[in-house]
Amino acid sequence: MTEMTRTARINPSILNCDFMRIGEELDRIATADAVHVDVMDDHFVPNLTFGTDMVAQIVQRAGIPIDAHLMIADADRTAPAYAEAGAASVTFHAEAAAAPIRLARELRSKGAKAGIALRPATGVEPLLDVLGEFDMLLIMTVEPGFGGQSFLESMLPKIRRARAAVSAEDLSLSIQVDGGVSRETIERCAEAGADVFVAGSAIYKAPDAAAEIDALRTLAAAHVHTRYARAVTFVTCSGVGGNPSRRS
Repeated sequence: MTEMTRTARINPSILNCDFMRIGEELDRIATADAVHVDVMDDHFVPNLTFGTDMVAQIVQRAGIPIDAHLMIADADRTAPAYAEAGAASVTFHAEAAAAPIRLARELRSKGAKAGIALRPATGVEPLLDVLGEFDMLLIMTVEPGFGGQSFLESMLPKIRRARAAVSAEDLSLSIQVDGGVSRETIERCAEAGADVFVAGSAIYKAPDAAAEIDALRTLAAAHVHTRYARAVTFVTCSGVGGNPSRRS
């Protein structure tokens, strides 16, 4: 096996920023790994935020990738437009997609990474056999729809089960957590198996957003799980090939 170091990635949520100064607020988080954009439609969740036009403008203004989290109904029909708008990663909710594998493949065909999200009450077990179809699994650690909620400790076992499945299959899938992430909770999330962390209030309420990003990244990095990649060769009917769900 080859040891591969996982890095802790911090994706600040702009749901907590001052939208009247969106350009300046994006500049405050320029040292982050991506901008987390929460898209809400007032149907899947009782709140309304961005559409594709706004996401496209944020893509143009931000100097780092856009991580779009779609809390919207009818994701099969509407999610591809966010990949077309330039989001580097598009995450839709399992509860809002009729054909999640087909949708993930469509998002990838449009140049975006495909993520699938789970509300707190949705179990990870139905996805375990198809995790290789996705680039990221988002485990909500609060109920989706509003910022500033308290972290749900009860989600830690779900993160552990997901990480165990990812490790067992040697997948390159990232596990993202969103909700109540702060200096007080990020280490427990990393220990459980998360490696991408969405923080909103903790960063935008800090006097120095860049310093807070660095602090969160450092805390998480000490606990992020190491990945051991197996060198495996697969023989297919057409010769020697690799399983796309496994990454070395």
